[in-house]
Amino acid sequence: MVPQSLITDEKKQLISSILTFFCYLCRVINSPEMKIYPLLILLLTVGLAACSDKKTSGNVDEMLDTIPEMVMRIQKSSRLYTTEYHIRKIVTHDDTKKLTGSFMSRNFSIDLPVGQRKIAIPMDATVRAYIDFSTFSEKNVNRNGDKVEIILPDPKIVLTGTKINHAEVKQYVPLFRSRFSDAELTNYERQGRQAILNDLPKLNLIEQSKASAARTLIPFITEMGFKQEDVTITFRKRFTPSDIATLIEKSTLEHEAAGK
Repeated sequence: MVPQSLITDEKKQLISSILTFFCYLCRVINSPEMKIYPLLILLLTVGLAACSDKKTSGNVDEMLDTIPEMVMRIQKSSRLYTTEYHIRKIVTHDDTKKLTGSFMSRNFSIDLPVGQRKIAIPMDATVRAYIDFSTFSEKNVNRNGDKVEIILPDPKIVLTGTKINHAEVKQYVPLFRSRFSDAELTNYERQGRQAILNDLPKLNLIEQSKASAARTLIPFITEMGFKQEDVTITFRKRFTPSDIATLIEKSTLEHEAAGK
């Protein structure tokens, strides 16, 4: 991609060289019958300049036409998964059997000597971030001369594949206590999922998503004539840790609400 100013400079140099050459010919050829040649030279120079203008105009039109093609190619990326984390979390819980009540208008809570239950639940989960390019349009492209800025759609985060490794669940239940029920285990799994969601701001998902998208998009943008250093990939804003909750996919939150 050649800047228009550079094309204009090259045109001026070309015309100057042609004029210099033909002026030299005019000085050499001084016979009366050759007097018409300066006029022909002038006409030839104007014609060359016109051709050069057409070429320049064609280059500008070609540069402008790359934007729709660029948008179309980016849209074909559809849902681009940019980051994936495999997380293992140990959910622990312990409780003591208590006797609670009130006596003479005073509340009391007494630990019963039947022992304390303990449990450790290993959970495996997959966190994925993706960018949906289905709504990508020319509004997401800012161009300034030979520089171009691609504004990515907001990333989405989804928590998938959450499961408990039941073979590795560790329980300690005293003789006079009951084992943990399925309802209790389900509740602890929900707590583990929520703990993973609370830790998402620590994973640097946004910056990694931007870097991954850049690795995917920049190669074919440079194929269209842009230099890599003239291409900027960014989001519409700088997301903060508090913004992460708004980027979590709705289905993940619905799954979490269903487990409550």
